[in-house]
Amino acid sequence: MRNKLLFFVCLSFLFACTRNAITGRNQLSLIPEEQVESMAVTEYKQFLSQNKVVNSAGSKDAEMVKRVGTRIANAITEYYKNKGLSNELANYKWEFNLVDSKEINAWCMPGGKVVVYTGILPVTQNEAALAVVLGHEITHAVAGHGRERMSQGLLAQGIQVAGNVALGKNAQAVNIFNNVYGPAAQVGVLLPNSRNQEYEADHYGLIFAAMAGYNPQEAVPFWQRMANLGGQKPPVFLSSHPEDADRIKKLQELMPEALTYYKPVSK
Repeated sequence: MRNKLLFFVCLSFLFACTRNAITGRNQLSLIPEEQVESMAVTEYKQFLSQNKVVNSAGSKDAEMVKRVGTRIANAITEYYKNKGLSNELANYKWEFNLVDSKEINAWCMPGGKVVVYTGILPVTQNEAALAVVLGHEITHAVAGHGRERMSQGLLAQGIQVAGNVALGKNAQAVNIFNNVYGPAAQVGVLLPNSRNQEYEADHYGLIFAAMAGYNPQEAVPFWQRMANLGGQKPPVFLSSHPEDADRIKKLQELMPEALTYYKPVSK
C-alpha cells in the first residue's frame, strides 16, 4: 500500500509540474491560479477589515505606497507584455494598502493584493528601497510561488493521506492557503525551495524596480540596514530568507543586469 501511495505521489509530481513562463523553472502546480486568486481576495478583505488601514488621503506614506506600487505594477505589466505573456496577469486587480503596525513586513497575495506595514518604512527610508521591497514581494505572486507552496503542502499531506493530492477540495485548499500565508507556515517540505523562490524574487524584483524608474542599487543598503537590526528573532520579513551576506553578494551579482533596465523617472 505504501509503495502504491509513493508511486501515486511521484506521478502527481511529474504530471503536475509546469514551467514558469518568466523564470523558466519547473514548478509543482496542483491548484488552478484562479482558485488561489479568489481565495486571496477573500483573505485580503478580511485582513483589511481587522487591521488599521492608513488612509492615503491624509497620509504621505500611504500615498507613497500606492504611487510606488502602481509604478511597479505598470512595469511588471510592461515586462509581461514585451514577453507576449499579458494573459498571465489578466486577472490581476492591483490594490496597495499601508497598515499601521510596528511589524517590519510587506507582502503580496496572488492577484496583486499588496500590504505594506508602517514598521518597514523607517528601514526602507526612501522610495527606491520601498520599490525594491515591493518588487520582491510582488514577484512572489506573479511567479506563482504561493501556488507552488500550496501544491507542495497538498503533496505533503497526500503522503500521509491517500488520494488527497488528487482531490483538491476547496476546504483543503483553504487550509493549505492559510498554512502558506499565515504566520505559522512551518511545513517542512516547503523550506528547501523557499530560498530558490527568494532568489527569484530578488532577481526579478530588481528588474521591476529598475523598470519602474527606481535605482535598483538601493537594494544593497536596504538589506544592510535589515541585517543591522539585530536581535535574536528576525523580522517576519526575513523569515526563511537567505543569509544577509549571501543575499547582498547575490544582489551585487545581479545588479549589472538590473541596471540595464534602469531609466530614472523625474518626479
